[in-house]
Amino acid sequence: MSSLVSAIVIIGTLGSLLVFFLILHLNRHIARPGETTGHVYDGIEEYDNPLPSWWYWAFLLSIIFSVGYLLWYPGLGNFAGLAGWTKVGELEQTMAEAEARYSPIFAQYRETAVEELVTDADALKIGRRLYATNCSVCHGATGQGSYGFPNLTDEEWLWGGSGEQIKTSILQGRMAMMTPWLGVLGEQEVHDVASHVMSMAGRDMDEAEVARGQQTFMTYCVACHGQDGKGNVFLGAPDLTNEIWLYGNSRLHIEHTIKQGRSGVMPAFGKQLGDDKVHILAAYVKSLSRSNPEQSE
Repeated sequence: MSSLVSAIVIIGTLGSLLVFFLILHLNRHIARPGETTGHVYDGIEEYDNPLPSWWYWAFLLSIIFSVGYLLWYPGLGNFAGLAGWTKVGELEQTMAEAEARYSPIFAQYRETAVEELVTDADALKIGRRLYATNCSVCHGATGQGSYGFPNLTDEEWLWGGSGEQIKTSILQGRMAMMTPWLGVLGEQEVHDVASHVMSMAGRDMDEAEVARGQQTFMTYCVACHGQDGKGNVFLGAPDLTNEIWLYGNSRLHIEHTIKQGRSGVMPAFGKQLGDDKVHILAAYVKSLSRSNPEQSE
């Protein structure tokens, strides 16, 4: 916060404590002991007596405690406190303690290949919890994804489905980019390319549109998606010959993708989780896929 706001907070906080003390102290002694205030509640009269001593000192000690607390911990504007305590520091300490306590549990699976861990029930239980905490918000609780977020339960992998490829995706993240082509192609060519793409996925399309679209595809799209449209895992370019579509399979969605392009980011979790946790998490993710033999049985 700014210096001005910090000063207002400090003055307001300490000023409030001072006012509380003055009200408490100035009302400790009164000039009319034993007399009533004139207030009557259900026939009960209120005496105008001072606070009991123990009550007075309890209030006073609470004010003294408040001053000490505000000096020791951050609570007065930008004043950091004499203890140097911060929420970030406490979080880092807690995380370090948890890491020291639980890291051996994750480390025991370090030398086991991902492909072997998909059959280990205990490892998959750990992986399921890691997935629920870190991945489900995007890919869904069951891994089936949503619009713009890949389905992890099918056999389609944009960046490869081996254990090491999945680990790399989680550790380092991925950044995909589909170039917008409307400015280069124009509306008609976009329409024709979409027809060709849909025909590669097995749909019946207008032959003339497909022929024109194929020429355009071979000029502009083949570098990423390949001549056969099978894609390229090194670039994250999807296979266009099936009916697995990340952004929808209607003509409207496909043409929008060609016109405007797409950009997708998979965050890197290496720093957050570490190698051992990512190793187990990769095994769980792989176990979700239908391409995993154990999942198919």
